[in-house]
Amino acid sequence: MGKLDGRVVLITGAARGQGVAEARLFAAEGARVVLGDILDEAGEAAAKEIGDAARYVHLDVSSEDDWRRAVEASVAAFGRLDGLVNNAGILAFEPIEEMSREAYLRIVEVNQLGTFLGMKAALPAMRAAGGPGTIVNIASYAGLAGMEGLVAYASTKGAVLAMTRVAALEAAPHIRVNAICPGGVRTPMTNPGDIEGLPSRPPAPGEPDPVSEVFGGIPLARIGEPDEIATAALYLTGPDSSYTTGTHIVVDGGWMAGVKLF
Repeated sequence: MGKLDGRVVLITGAARGQGVAEARLFAAEGARVVLGDILDEAGEAAAKEIGDAARYVHLDVSSEDDWRRAVEASVAAFGRLDGLVNNAGILAFEPIEEMSREAYLRIVEVNQLGTFLGMKAALPAMRAAGGPGTIVNIASYAGLAGMEGLVAYASTKGAVLAMTRVAALEAAPHIRVNAICPGGVRTPMTNPGDIEGLPSRPPAPGEPDPVSEVFGGIPLARIGEPDEIATAALYLTGPDSSYTTGTHIVVDGGWMAGVKLF
């Protein structure tokens, strides 16, 4: 028996990185998954790899029409919608004085508005399914602590945490809403990969990992992996967290605890 047997979950940003890791894990635990993304070729390939338990749908999370179609497609494919993982997000490193209004608002559209529109679209379908329903919003360490160069990203992730609390109150008692705050994770968003000379995949055993060297000051002294965020999403989507709503889990290798000096 899988932890998500019989459940249907829509996951955004699911063509790669954390999203596809969540989709694979959820399917392995018995869920039927709908992968939403704007990267159609990669998304279709990921759904095909997962198999009959997966479908792909084009989903620009800043589009209300796309959200409506994605929810309708989920119900049409699998008969119901029980869960949502708002994983899609974008990031840009720019100082406040150099960031344009347009660049700031684009991050707001995807990270903040996209999360709001996803909950708005999914909640009625989850209520129709009869519950229990779950929403997992991917926030960030940066929504809890400042980080220079991330004014837009950090502010949207702080908003995601605030929305999570409000949504948990409105959706209770039959739908639970929680958030995850990852620290640095080895994904295409946070690490473009070999273009910048940093490998986008974990090193072989015994090989040096230049990406993790950047995180050497945090207690676990390495970057996180997408599967480690996926397991947190599984916990918040499955029955093990049945008495958990309106809160967040920090998965950051101890970053929030402080920096090791010695």
